[in-house]
Amino acid sequence: MTEAPPRLTSLAHGGGCGCKLAPSVLQQLLAEKTEPSLFRQLLVGTETGDDAAVWQIDDTTCVIATTDFFMPMVDNPYDFGRIAAANALSDVYAMGGRPIMALAILGMPIEKLPTHMVREILKGGRDICATAGIPVAGGHSIDSLEPIYGLAVIGTCRPAEIRRNSGARPGDALILTKGLGVGIYSAAIKKKALSPAGYEELIASTTLLNRIGSDLSKDPNVHAMTDVTGFGLLGHALEMARGSACALVIRDHDVPVFAQATSLAEQSFVTGASRRNWASYSDAVRLHEGMQEWRLDLLTDPQTSGGLLIACEPGSAGALVETIVASGYPSASMIGCVEPGRPAVAIEE
Repeated sequence: MTEAPPRLTSLAHGGGCGCKLAPSVLQQLLAEKTEPSLFRQLLVGTETGDDAAVWQIDDTTCVIATTDFFMPMVDNPYDFGRIAAANALSDVYAMGGRPIMALAILGMPIEKLPTHMVREILKGGRDICATAGIPVAGGHSIDSLEPIYGLAVIGTCRPAEIRRNSGARPGDALILTKGLGVGIYSAAIKKKALSPAGYEELIASTTLLNRIGSDLSKDPNVHAMTDVTGFGLLGHALEMARGSACALVIRDHDVPVFAQATSLAEQSFVTGASRRNWASYSDAVRLHEGMQEWRLDLLTDPQTSGGLLIACEPGSAGALVETIVASGYPSASMIGCVEPGRPAVAIEE
């Protein structure tokens, strides 16, 4: 009898964007940075923890470059490939650009995984790139102890259409385009506790491209964008607050979440990354009185291929939400506002 192949998630110590280093660790590693002023064409580098690097070619064209890869958060290899590819492409969309090509990043324990499973991972990535209208034009592969897959992505945009995470202004409204709960669902998958309906919801969200970012960047009422990934909503909101030198206020119960996320969080289906996230930035976040721990776990939950966090003119927010919903993001919601003050995040009921 042929031995069944191992579950992908059993081969990895973490999964999805929950693999990311904690924000505090990353901050220490990047303490010695090259001064961006040495490269005048580098419009966006590492200075504000933005989603991708941006290099200006001429008066009308910028190149956007990013890379993202991680270990599996699901056991289906085709779905793993699709999620990883959508997540990598998101960085370009979050900057307001459009991807033009990708390179595959592949590390596989070749003695543990059958070839057909690795092919399915690659096929998933290619199919998502095809949906985005771009080729996987090459890549690099290694034999590794744990399965790793992702993409390096190149995109373009016009200089005026770049949307940094540092452009939020006091008075702006905040919009989130997808619900939270990816990490919580991933934790449930590892323990075989996620229902088929929950899995379908997870895949539908994580394989939904954030291409709306390319359209929103053309609207002058949209001031800042970032995608919500491994640091959770609170971590990426704090990056926006620090980059923009202002405070962000998030209305707790306006934040959209997956259908089963609350129930699973209450049952302590939480990733280790969620707790590491909170330990990294808790001193800059003010919680409302009586906030329960499971609810905090949702707001710090590491997202993989999560939604866009958008800061925009308050008078345009309602119409923007309607446009985003009509474009295929049914969970899009206004979740808060930007205020003057020390860079921090406040959670209100």
